[in-house]
Amino acid sequence: CPRSLAAPLAFTMLQWTRVSKGSSVFWGNASLDGQLSHLLEGLNVTQVLPLESPEAWARRQQEVITYLQYFAQLVQVFSKERPINYTQSLRCRLGCHLFPNGTAHSFYEVTLNGTAFLTFHVPNATWQRRWPHGDAVAAFAERELMKYPITTQDLQHFLNTTCVGILQAQSAGTGKQSSRSHTPLVLGLILGTFALLGMAVGIFLCTGGSC
Repeated sequence: CPRSLAAPLAFTMLQWTRVSKGSSVFWGNASLDGQLSHLLEGLNVTQVLPLESPEAWARRQQEVITYLQYFAQLVQVFSKERPINYTQSLRCRLGCHLFPNGTAHSFYEVTLNGTAFLTFHVPNATWQRRWPHGDAVAAFAERELMKYPITTQDLQHFLNTTCVGILQAQSAGTGKQSSRSHTPLVLGLILGTFALLGMAVGIFLCTGGSC
């Protein structure tokens, strides 16, 4: 359906991680103004929109696959140390909106097993707990995420600057010149969506034993 002139432009990424009996399953997608731009199914990462050259995308694709493989191996090791007999599901939703008046809003929301878990407060680059129970788990995750620039300042920069810049270029640019400005999008897909995946290991450890 055609987008309303009053509706904001949007760039949104969704990513799910499910861990069960030591096995990890990944899936997700990214969309630019309602159009699918990237797709993640297992270890297969696809660029649906030609936002990067084939050579650049091949390098980026391999980075994602390598990271996910490493994460899955870590989960296998930890599950042998502290087995968990139920499925853990981590969902990340992040992105930004650009409104017709030029204002923007960025967000990052995390749910664990279907319940609000953490949110990222973009203006001051801080994580905030939303977990209504098992407070030690949320406190552990919040503390770990606040330690690293990639999950604080870098993430803030991506959401406030890179993400919004992509939408500004989409709104004002045309043709190939606009497409070139989308190059950071895949970097954002890795930085924003997969930066939190490592925290799942900590969450599983914290849930299965002591923090």
